[in-house]
Amino acid sequence: MANEFIKTELIEGVLKITMHDPATRNALGPEMAKEIIDTLDNFEQDSNCRVLLLTGTEPSFCSGANVKGFRQRIEDREQKTALEGEQEDLPWGTMEKILSKRELQNPYAAPKVVLRLHELQKPSIAAVNGHAMGVGMGLSLGCDIRIAGKKAQFSEAFVLRGLIPADGSCWQLPRLIGLSNTLMLQYTGDRVGGEEAYRMGLVSQVVDDEELMNESMSLANKLAAGPTQSHAMIKYLVHKSMDMDLGESMDLAHVAQEHMRTTQDHKESVQAFIDKRAPKFIGK
Repeated sequence: MANEFIKTELIEGVLKITMHDPATRNALGPEMAKEIIDTLDNFEQDSNCRVLLLTGTEPSFCSGANVKGFRQRIEDREQKTALEGEQEDLPWGTMEKILSKRELQNPYAAPKVVLRLHELQKPSIAAVNGHAMGVGMGLSLGCDIRIAGKKAQFSEAFVLRGLIPADGSCWQLPRLIGLSNTLMLQYTGDRVGGEEAYRMGLVSQVVDDEELMNESMSLANKLAAGPTQSHAMIKYLVHKSMDMDLGESMDLAHVAQEHMRTTQDHKESVQAFIDKRAPKFIGK
């Protein structure tokens, strides 16, 4: 069945996903989330797909969560609270009570898309072409690399709705831009432009808006021509190493390196070096 909220295009090993709901500036609702997650599942299993490029239909990357249904959830929550009695604890105490009786999250809830991107075993690039607000910013953070146009706008907008960042950015942002910058963005919900995002280390590159897709696709093509088994293992090692000391990380890398020596791409690269030619990687 054709997708309704995203557009997909496979270009020389690069799967381009464009979030497409112009009426909401590409807000992420359950329907779009399902289409993205299902597409990523297929992408990961398809050997012809080597790199993901995520963007949005102009003039926005993703305006945040689709607020349709927010009012109903508020009413449901108010009714539940009334039945259970008011909670008078401080916020942290309230949180501990909630955790003790939490319900399973919808598998197609917006934060699940961020997690799916984060765990993707192939390289991913976010081409941020406009507003990346709330969970829209989270989607960009879920990708391995972010390239922003100068008109890009990032915001941890949750606080402006009396909410908190539940899309993984409490974990991601401190590792990217430090604790002080993270809390400043999350406490205020202030917008950060492309140039400032680059200065903070939020994005890897900022380019003229008219060059954004060309630059992003150029990088994606470069990665797609590379040894994708190596890319997958690099991502695995980087993620695991964040919770290890140097020795543990090196031990893990040694095991991974021994495995990589058995791949066809390694053998091809050695032969290409001997033959004095460029290697032709196949991702195996």
